[in-house]
Amino acid sequence: MFLLKVISRLPISVLYVISDVIFFLTFFVIRYRRNVVMDNLVKSLPHKTKKELKQIERTFFRNLCDYAAETLRLLTISRKELQRRVVFTNPDVIKEFTNKNHSVLILAAHQFNWEWLLAAGCFNLPVPVDFVYQPQSSDLANAFSLAIRTRFGGHPVKRETVGREALRRKQMIRATAIVADQYPGHFNHRKYWATFLGQQTAFFHGISQLATLTDAGAYFAAIKRTSRGHYEVTLIKLASPPYTEESGLRIIDRYIAESEKMIYDQPEGWLWSHKRWKNS
Repeated sequence: MFLLKVISRLPISVLYVISDVIFFLTFFVIRYRRNVVMDNLVKSLPHKTKKELKQIERTFFRNLCDYAAETLRLLTISRKELQRRVVFTNPDVIKEFTNKNHSVLILAAHQFNWEWLLAAGCFNLPVPVDFVYQPQSSDLANAFSLAIRTRFGGHPVKRETVGREALRRKQMIRATAIVADQYPGHFNHRKYWATFLGQQTAFFHGISQLATLTDAGAYFAAIKRTSRGHYEVTLIKLASPPYTEESGLRIIDRYIAESEKMIYDQPEGWLWSHKRWKNS
């Protein structure tokens, strides 16, 4: 961690030079998961030409390497610099609920840079932020991820305890942030199946349950890359309490629709190297 902190203090322009070198090695030499990326692109974006898909693939890998550099930078980046680089267009929109003593659920996707989105949200949003996470198998990776996500006040909640924590902290008005587009896991028996990017896809059924349990307003955090190292975030309302079982599930449907809009707008920004589509 000490060495990572030392490297993270380099000017971000220098980190981007390192990112360019890593991109060359990753894309041309190692060819890291290029088959996975192209297979996902072909199936998800059938309306794109082969030339367009190759350009998206190349730009995705550049963005992936920038993501690594930017995420490392989070260890030491100042609040002032991060606020300049991640602009929230409408953070006060959640006051529609928080001013009435309702918490909010903020759903995000693996669109670059979701780590900067969470960190900047901790001081842009008008309420404290909890974030749901899955502990890493590596002690160093776990320590690193918690360090960057808690630097500006984020409160970690393990995925397997999110229900209990939601009940325990129900009286605390806050935002609960979840990156909700990852695969739910083979041992998660309550999956919600829907069409996502043209394919049958499993999502966490618990998203709707969490909103219902906490009586929270639900938002989607749409992030857009405006230039290298600069992003814009807009909060889009998905649903309002009270919920029935049916209206709770519509939160997931609306989340999927907004995620697709964002991905189609900047397809090079989504995490195509993830093996997202599984049959069980």
